[in-house]
Amino acid sequence: MKKQFIDQLKAGDSLGDVFALSEKNLLRKKDGEPYLNVTLSDRTGTLKGVAWDNVAEIRDAVSSGDIVFVTGRVSEYRGSLQAVVADMKAASPYDRDPADFLPATDKDIEAMFSRLKKVLSAIETPHFKRLLDAFFEDEDFAPVFKAAPAAKSMHHAYIGGLLEHTLSMCLLIDKIGRHYAGINTDLLLVGAALHDIGKIREFEWTTRIDYSDKGRLVGHIIMGCAMIDERIARAGDFPEKDAVLLRHMVAAHHGSREFGSPEPPKTLEALLLHMVDDMDAKMNGVREFIMKQDPDESWTPYHRLLERHFYVPES
Repeated sequence: MKKQFIDQLKAGDSLGDVFALSEKNLLRKKDGEPYLNVTLSDRTGTLKGVAWDNVAEIRDAVSSGDIVFVTGRVSEYRGSLQAVVADMKAASPYDRDPADFLPATDKDIEAMFSRLKKVLSAIETPHFKRLLDAFFEDEDFAPVFKAAPAAKSMHHAYIGGLLEHTLSMCLLIDKIGRHYAGINTDLLLVGAALHDIGKIREFEWTTRIDYSDKGRLVGHIIMGCAMIDERIARAGDFPEKDAVLLRHMVAAHHGSREFGSPEPPKTLEALLLHMVDDMDAKMNGVREFIMKQDPDESWTPYHRLLERHFYVPES
């Protein structure tokens, strides 16, 4: 049974437990000698590490994605914890409880799924309702959607994260969309519900959350549009104009070509969807970042992606 979890480790601790090997890269020092950079993970977080010794043995014994038994120690390097790996080998099958290695939402998945369907039941347009049923009433799609993460690391990066993110967006949009004139609220809600469905194919989550080959080569936006087209073809009597508007919302929800969208938002619905998506992702990501930091500190460490420290007032 796993006893050491990453969020409990501190500098000076000895390592002797199982972790998921998320990444393994062979590098060379200035003198040409090889070493390994690794990333270990469990359900509580990730830990960067380095192996200076037994490099060839470790390289040949384990692969990224394996559950491994690690011995070594925890040190501090440039203000962050680091594993200094003495040895690493494939873990015994008896030490591989998946619940130890994959972070999961702390919310009730079935309750969230029921609430999502309740919010979407307000949609009145018949062809939109048929399209949503083609996804969320599908016994093959629904279980995967409920389990999928929404990202590898930045936001909702845990089991159930995609459902949690989708529900949050639909709840926000159900309120915000009615505030502005000229919004097709049915179209907007359908876009919110389906904007990230390609992520069930973009990611893999067994012992770690990572990109699938298709995810790296194609991406969830293109795969999501293809999945919508597949269901539209089976739904019957779906106006082409609405199909185009829905595809545009999915294609534009990252906001710009710089961030992966083939086109920027060019309709009110697409613009609002992008802004709510960006808000929900950033709020979740920053909140998770703050929760992992020292509760006695008023400022977090530097957030590299958002390029700032965050102030944490006393509660």
